[in-house]
Order: sequence, then structure tokens, then C-alpha cells
Amino acid sequence: MIEIMRHLVDGGPKTVGPFHHAVSAGDFHFVTGQMPTLPDDPTKLVEGGIEEQTRRVMDNLKLVLDGLDSSFERVVFARVYLVNFQDFDRMNAVYTSYFPEGGLPSRTCIGVTGLAVGASVEIDLVVAR
Repeated sequence: MIEIMRHLVDGGPKTVGPFHHAVSAGDFHFVTGQMPTLPDDPTKLVEGGIEEQTRRVMDNLKLVLDGLDSSFERVVFARVYLVNFQDFDRMNAVYTSYFPEGGLPSRTCIGVTGLAVGASVEIDLVVAR
């Protein structure tokens, strides 16, 4: 039987819905998609364009990873939800800066018609424990 643990991490961003920051099962953490919202107010988007939104998403993911005693070096898979694919290259420039050189995870990027709180980008992760 695989043990399942649910995590609301201390210092993590306040959630925009009824879910945990992450769920651990087996050898992996499954980190909930993070939005470009202010860590203490999930109803307010960070100001700026796709670069600022991507940076806030990645910083929110880092808060969760820190709470799990993990890091971007342990990420094995990322899923990016992007409202406008014209933002793809600018989002990637910020996204890749959070990973060690040569340490990018596998990834899927999905075009969507909308995201919670009017965000332009959301990213979730699978992380090796």
C-alpha cells in the first residue's frame, strides 16, 4: 500500500481553491499548479506581463518546494498552461532560469482558453522525493 500525504506548506502561497499545495505518493511529490498571484492574496495577480507572471508562478512554486524540503533540481516533469502561445518564448526565458544548467525536466505545454483569476500562465510539477 502506497502512503499518501497531503501538504499545506508553511509559508506557501494562499490557495485559490479547495486543494493542497502538494500530495506525496510513493517516490514523488505532485505539486499543484501555481498561479501568478500574490503569496498572501490569491485573488490578486502580480502586475505586469507574461515575464512577471511567469516569475511569480515560479516563485510560488519555489515556496512550495521549500516547504517540502525540495528544489527545482528534483523536478522530473512540469506542465505549463499558457493562454497565449505568442508568449511562449518570453515565458520560456523566465521558466528556464529557475533550473540548474542542463537540469531541465520533461515538460508539456498546453494552450488553454482561460485560467483562474485571469492569469496568463499556470505551472504544476512532479518532483522526485
